[in-house]
Amino acid sequence: MSSLNADRVVRERPAPAKTDWLARAKSLLPLVEAEVQTCEQLRTLSAPLVNAFKETELFWMLCPAEVGGGGCGMRDVIEVIAELAWADCSASWTLTANLVSTAAAAAFCGDSAVDAMFGGKTRAIAAGMFGPSGKSIQVAGGYQAGGRFSFGSGCAHASWFGGGMLVMDEGKPRQVAKGPEVRVCFVPREKVHVLDNWDVHGLVATGSFDYEIPEQFIGEDFTLERQSSSPRRGGALFKLGLMPVIAASHAAMVLGTMKRSLNEIARIVDGKKRVGYPGVIGDYPTFMQEFSVHEATYMAARNYVLTVYEEAEAAVMAGEPVSDYQRARFRQVATWVTKTAADVVRFAYLWSGTEGFRGSTAIGRMFRDTFVATQHIYVDLITLVDSAPGILKHYRHTNVAAQ
Repeated sequence: MSSLNADRVVRERPAPAKTDWLARAKSLLPLVEAEVQTCEQLRTLSAPLVNAFKETELFWMLCPAEVGGGGCGMRDVIEVIAELAWADCSASWTLTANLVSTAAAAAFCGDSAVDAMFGGKTRAIAAGMFGPSGKSIQVAGGYQAGGRFSFGSGCAHASWFGGGMLVMDEGKPRQVAKGPEVRVCFVPREKVHVLDNWDVHGLVATGSFDYEIPEQFIGEDFTLERQSSSPRRGGALFKLGLMPVIAASHAAMVLGTMKRSLNEIARIVDGKKRVGYPGVIGDYPTFMQEFSVHEATYMAARNYVLTVYEEAEAAVMAGEPVSDYQRARFRQVATWVTKTAADVVRFAYLWSGTEGFRGSTAIGRMFRDTFVATQHIYVDLITLVDSAPGILKHYRHTNVAAQ
């Protein structure tokens, strides 16, 4: 960013002092739960919840400090997302989509784009699908690009939209070191068509509508290369690239649903009797054994998630490159913890009796939201196959016993 534009952004939007982001998230839990029914009716976040995320700066907590963002680290992101998912996974999922998309633009886009998005009185809230559903052709000064995209979570209140575009050369995708080149192109809301087609039974309030970016010219500064780990601004976290942040966010959301499901089943069976059992369900040995195992599973999953991403962040802060082994861990842990969450939430749901399917109970909502989350392509089981070579190589070529 030019010094003039940088001064303008920072002067108008000074970065917040060291912030307890988790405390801000916790302060919103009563509102998040109170708005669940309204959000599900709207199929997106309600106005009070959107305003609350603005007022607490959560939309911009991950953005670089240079543009007035929070510049937070991986633990902050994971803990905030998990805490909000404890109250409502849809709200957490939506915030995640917005804060990651917004931070990506702030860290990786060019100077003029950042000035347009963050230099005025209203900061950008971005949304979008970064997968290559569109196509682009490089032209002087930028790209001629367009396409139709699915799963635009958080797009109902977004002011900017991103879309992943294959860069085409002579009718074929241009190849870079890691495969086809994908340009994520950002355009203002008025240049996008949002389709009213989100009709699902889980993660209902995420507003994951399809949208179309009609073919148009998009300046170079308003694009980023999806696999890049060379940010233009921001701290060490962005040197990890976008993929680890997205993976960590998916893992954090299901950590929240796991924890809430354990909270709920502990409450439901406390003093509860059921026909065929000799006493209170909560005192039944089979339940207690299963609860103990699944609670330990949750604690282990939480620690594993934090360890993988904090260790990688510490490495890049120390100036070390991200290893293939670490990248394999990013994908492995996100998918594994989602599968694990499904097991924990299923346990709680099966013991919940009729409460699990009565109206919009928390236990029922955690069940359906978690199982919809398992269907996301980012945590498809094939990623465990993809991550295995990097981890196997580590075991084959490292004296693990000596560590």
